[in-house]
Amino acid sequence: MTIARITDRFAKAEAENRAAFVAYMMGGDPDLETSFQCLKALAENGADVIELGAPFTDPMADGPSIQLAALRSLKEKTKLRDVLGLARRFRESDMQTPLILMGYANPVHHMGYAEFAKAAGEAGIDGVITVDLPPEEDIELREALAANDIAVIRMATPTTTENRMKAVASGASGFVYYVSVAGVTGSGSGVATDVEAGVDRARSASGLPVAVGFGVRTPEQAAAFSRLADGVVVGSALVDLAREAADAGAPHTAPEKMGALARSIAEAIATGRN
Repeated sequence: MTIARITDRFAKAEAENRAAFVAYMMGGDPDLETSFQCLKALAENGADVIELGAPFTDPMADGPSIQLAALRSLKEKTKLRDVLGLARRFRESDMQTPLILMGYANPVHHMGYAEFAKAAGEAGIDGVITVDLPPEEDIELREALAANDIAVIRMATPTTTENRMKAVASGASGFVYYVSVAGVTGSGSGVATDVEAGVDRARSASGLPVAVGFGVRTPEQAAAFSRLADGVVVGSALVDLAREAADAGAPHTAPEKMGALARSIAEAIATGRN
């Protein structure tokens, strides 16, 4: 189903007069088995779409929370193929929840674009975000993903100009990820009026749903942004719960904690437009 799975989930949310809840987690954090249980917990507690992070040594777009999550995962020797393995295992029991692989270009390039796209499709990945690969440089990957019906999800920011937005939109599929701040993940919420204008530009240029992320941490913030966009992304707040569980010497409690926060965010988004 791949791209269709994303399209259907956003359409379902719109039909219910709400934004889609996009939840981010780091694959392999604090370990592969626990992260698999976290993946299931997010899907079972209201996440419409899940972004599955692939750890990288130089996560330049990510703030401290996700940087530390990547380091915890890498300490467990998690590889890109291991993250794809999480997706494949998840698909054994869940064929409905869209999965987006979010990461950086180097590990994908190292695997080889064609091999990566084929492996991602076989694992049940529906879309890919390569944070550091601009539109001018993603043609080879984009073609490989298209051959496996996997969406190329692009990112736009408050500094994206009208002309640049056209480049971002060209070849994009699934949805556009709108960064609410000129900063890294978890760095605070943007000004609502600026976000609304940016979302409108991205939607108009691409014809795709637009999800807002970076700095959305609480149910209240998620509800507020649900009135401005087609989707709301929450990542750092969820990832922090995995860190807290690991720091407390009880990593097995992370899925329950993440599930509880996901449930409260999903409930807030469900009524955010009322």
